[in-house]
Amino acid sequence: MNLEIRHLRTLQALAHEGSLSAAAERLHLTQSALSHQLKGLEAQLGAPLYQRKSRPLRLTRQGERLLALADEVLPRIDAARRDLQRMGTGARGRLFIAIECHSCFAWLMPTMDRYRHLWPEVEMDLTTSFAFDPLPALVRGELDLVVTSDPRPVSGIHYEPLFEHEALLALAPDHPLTQRRWIRPQDLRGETLITYPVERTRLDVFSRFLDPAGIEPAAVRQTELTVMMVQLVASRRGVAVLPDWALAEYLSGGQITARPLGRHGLHGTLHAAIRRQDHGMPWMTDFIQTAREVAGLRARGEHDARS
Repeated sequence: MNLEIRHLRTLQALAHEGSLSAAAERLHLTQSALSHQLKGLEAQLGAPLYQRKSRPLRLTRQGERLLALADEVLPRIDAARRDLQRMGTGARGRLFIAIECHSCFAWLMPTMDRYRHLWPEVEMDLTTSFAFDPLPALVRGELDLVVTSDPRPVSGIHYEPLFEHEALLALAPDHPLTQRRWIRPQDLRGETLITYPVERTRLDVFSRFLDPAGIEPAAVRQTELTVMMVQLVASRRGVAVLPDWALAEYLSGGQITARPLGRHGLHGTLHAAIRRQDHGMPWMTDFIQTAREVAGLRARGEHDARS
């Protein structure tokens, strides 16, 4: 059997993403190219690697065995690559990060923890950008990476997509709206909407959901802490719109439940803004990849909790 490193990365992507389309996007392949690669590997094995009709995608016993090999081998290969890059460049790197969203802490902190083990020599720092515009600071070299959902054309700045996410309405488990499969704007007319203390125009629930429909909630209540927001929702003192990664642990614990906004959901993409000259630098590339992997794990936990 001609087993290649790319095959192992494909098995990891399938297991992590749960669908061919998402795995293809993660691997920067077309879905047809990924499908062709899998069929070729399955032909060599004489057995299927995943169950064709499962949602989310599930690996077969053969696929699970190759996944176990991937989980054992790929970290060692990646560690060797990082060591060789260090030897070749002699650079230590620096990552001063700013975030534009309160809920990003849910995936950013575990990302930073994992990254420190990969690149212990990289100096890291984190700040919030709620009170200032971080992009000029990025251009000036005061920051190295800005997490944003609002990419703006700025000279010298490159935007790297991190991952897609879905905004969900968090509800108490016994809330009447749990009877609906998805939420309409008018369903929030009589609700207290709990939000982070940011400008209304920067909240997707208003700019992309309520305002286009001309709907106002009964009241708006603000809090800076996600955990407080969830506690208020669980005690029936309001509802809140949060990204899937922020809700994962609370949904799995049964404290709250969640519903999509609109028939097709309310989706967005987070980006990492970096300076163009830093694009492709090893420590930057690894941070972005680590963020994608950590957020993907949290989003899958949310999906499993909703299933």
